[in-house]
This record gives sequence, C-alpha cells and structure tokens, in this order.
Amino acid sequence: MAQENRPEPRAFSFEGGAIGCLLIHGFTGSPPEMRLLGEYLHDKGLSVVAPLLPGHGTMPDDLNRVRWQDWVETVEQALLDLFARCELVFVGGLSMGALLTVHLAAMYPEIGGILLYSPALRAANRLLPLAGLARYFIHHFPKEPESKTDLTDPQALERLWHYETFPVGGASELYKLQKVVRAELGDVCVPALVFYSTRDKLIRPDSARVTFEKLGSEDKELVVLHNSGHCMTVDSEREEIFARTWGFIVAHSGGRLPQDVLTVH
Repeated sequence: MAQENRPEPRAFSFEGGAIGCLLIHGFTGSPPEMRLLGEYLHDKGLSVVAPLLPGHGTMPDDLNRVRWQDWVETVEQALLDLFARCELVFVGGLSMGALLTVHLAAMYPEIGGILLYSPALRAANRLLPLAGLARYFIHHFPKEPESKTDLTDPQALERLWHYETFPVGGASELYKLQKVVRAELGDVCVPALVFYSTRDKLIRPDSARVTFEKLGSEDKELVVLHNSGHCMTVDSEREEIFARTWGFIVAHSGGRLPQDVLTVH
C-alpha cells in the first residue's frame, strides 16, 4: 500500500479527566482508524488510549507470527492502566477490535459500557475457517483494490493505514478469536451500543445483529447506518457515530462528567 498522505500506524494516548476510553483498531489496521473518534472524546474531557496491536503497523509477515492471546494481552494491559487512573472506563472497538472489546467486557464487568463498530463476529469471506490449514501453504491472500472500497467519503482512505494483504496466519488467529467471543457474548452484562452499516463488505450482513442479539446485556442498542463502509469511524457518517458514542457515555457516566461537557452535539 502506498503510504503517501497516510497517517503513521502508531498508538496514541490523550490525558484527560476521570472518565477513560480504550479504543481498539481492527485486523490488519492501526490506531489512526480510531484517532478522529479519540480526538473527539478527548475534546469532551475523556482520557483516551489506543494501542497498536501486536503484528500490526509493521510488515504483513509479522501478523503471521502472533496469537490472538497476544492481542488480548495488549488491550488488557491498556485497560488496566486506564482503570488505575480513571474512575470509570468505556471500551470501543472496530471490527476485530469489537471482538476484543467483547472479550474484555466478559472478563471485566466493571467496564462502564462497550461500543462495537462493525463487529466482525462473522466475516464476509467464507474461506476464513480454512485459514488454519491454509497458513501452512499460503502466507498471504490479496485484498480487493482500493478502487473497490466500500467507503463513501473520498478522503476516508487517507485517514487509514493498513496492510494491503490478509496474512493467512493472522486470519487463522482471528477465526479462533471469533469462536472464543461467540461463546462469551451471553456472559457480557455491561451496557452496549452496536453500530453496523448496510454497505459493509467485510462482515456478513447478520454479523452485527447476531452480536447484538446474543449479548447478555439488558441495556443495549443497535444502530444501523446506510452511508458508511466497514471502517465507519473515518467515513461519511462519522460525526453521527461520534455524537451517539458521546451520548452513550454521558448516559452511563453516573454523573461523573463535569456539567460544562454534558452537551451532546
């Protein structure tokens, strides 16, 4: 992938107030896909952290050398760091990041709420279950050219940094994570807000609905969008997504937010 005019694939951290938010990027992606949302939440007074997941942001072959547990270890440590300095912490994730978010919520019911953007519980590529075998014969398979992107904002691609191929070993670990999270959904009891776009080409059309329906949370909402691609946090409806995210955090902050930042806009 040509890197001109693309952000660097680095983690970011913004110090703020007593409410924290952990943001988790997706498979083959990097923290810049969560940065606009992170900046928005930081402007509202939140402490925001977005780690770079192991195997990402370097070379595709590196993603073939990690296990899904390595991703969990990274986001769990970031969550514990936020717990240590914040009164309340929310977690949001895009695609595979949404799966890691669910996993954390099953482990830590003290999380204030979760935000799932394009949850990749079921991938559109039905060959994913074969990745565990294919990894011994094929190291990478190509993505569709960017000219066939499902994103609607012409500038959206410039806000992203991701690998141009799908590392097969990493895809096998993603499939393992999907199975783990599928079994954990009913154990999640924290409030949840789930986002899905009908234009999304990378997850199956029922992925978000199944995620939503199987969540054990009593307080949950599914938001369906129609003018965003898979990486919705950088696409045309991002401002609506940000506003709904902030509204969710305000509603579940338990009065911990200062009065001067409580306006939802």
